[in-house]
Amino acid sequence: MSHALMNWFIINLGGKVSKKLIVFIISMVPILELRGGLLAAGPPFLDVQKWQAVPICIIGNLLPIPFILLLITRIFDWMKGTKKLRPMVEKLETKAMSKSANIEKYEFWGLLIFVGIPLPGTGAWTGALIAALLGIRFKKAFPAIALGVLMAGCIMTILSYGIIGGIFG
Repeated sequence: MSHALMNWFIINLGGKVSKKLIVFIISMVPILELRGGLLAAGPPFLDVQKWQAVPICIIGNLLPIPFILLLITRIFDWMKGTKKLRPMVEKLETKAMSKSANIEKYEFWGLLIFVGIPLPGTGAWTGALIAALLGIRFKKAFPAIALGVLMAGCIMTILSYGIIGGIFG
């Protein structure tokens, strides 16, 4: 699904906005995040230079995180007060909390590893949601998430520009 979503952005925004803006937007979107941004930026797709793509993806991925950490519980509380939105919010909370054991146990390091290892269902958005639901303070959560995004950036740069770029580029 994430590959199809990434292609949707490339196809629908291509020719209308710059390649760098496409990469930035993809990096901000939940599910895709930095991983999708760096894949999209790589040689097989948009072919954005690595030295430009990496900071664009990091900034794009981190931009929504303070808002999630500071506001999501209030937004979810409001949404749970509506009959139509309550089931969706409860499903999101349940899904996020099902991945929270190591974050709850190790807090900073658990959050950093959760965000930093680019696997399906992990990333800055989910990490920020879990941190907010667990009540981890912003001063601890944001640096862990930021370092996790940097770690994921290193891993995805090697994959996107090294391995995948070498095969398809």
